[in-house]
Amino acid sequence: MANSSPQAAGSPAPVRPPALRVARLAPEPDDYEMPRTVYVRLVKPCIDRLFGAVLALVLAPLTAIVAVAVRCSVGPGVIFKQRRVGLGGQPFDVYKFRTMGHDRRRRQRPIADDRRRVHKSDEDPRHTVVGRFLRKWSLDELPQLWNVLRGEMSLIGPRPELVQVVERYEPWQHRRHAVKPGLTGLWQISRRGDGMMYLHTDLDLEYVDSVGLRADLGILLRTIPAMLSRRGD
Repeated sequence: MANSSPQAAGSPAPVRPPALRVARLAPEPDDYEMPRTVYVRLVKPCIDRLFGAVLALVLAPLTAIVAVAVRCSVGPGVIFKQRRVGLGGQPFDVYKFRTMGHDRRRRQRPIADDRRRVHKSDEDPRHTVVGRFLRKWSLDELPQLWNVLRGEMSLIGPRPELVQVVERYEPWQHRRHAVKPGLTGLWQISRRGDGMMYLHTDLDLEYVDSVGLRADLGILLRTIPAMLSRRGD
């Protein structure tokens, strides 16, 4: 009897692109279900609030200096808020120091031809000199400690993504929202804004599958070296 398979006998199996290797045909009901561990549900939130408060106090002088530098660079409005997607796919406002001048729309130009890239280049001409320095050392994200204290973010977790980026997600990518977004995470210490969308999502899902105290400590210990080597984001 002839082989009824669409693939002819002896022909090579089709190779799927990396972004589709774990893709699902439709969303699963557990996409936003938080991992059922004591660490994720009880211990991690307490650590976030406690160490978030300590970091906010310790970094208060640096935060004040950065605020003054931004004020001198761009004028009023040193902090801006931006809509991001958090736990369970719920949008929230993330806070950052302003790194672009108020004339950013006039100076806007295409940043990258490849639309698979999900973050802007550090060479974006809209960034001020101070702004480029802040982005290089991730100092523009200091105000996100407020998001941690409010319970919207964690110290460690996937990067909080823009709403318009999440709207282009494949169903399988939404599982990254099963945990809170973080100030630093597996993708942030592995690359610096130059990754394709499927690459950073794969790393986020790897974190979701392995989240625990050991994983978080490992990421935390790698964050400062990653920043110094300019590999975090």
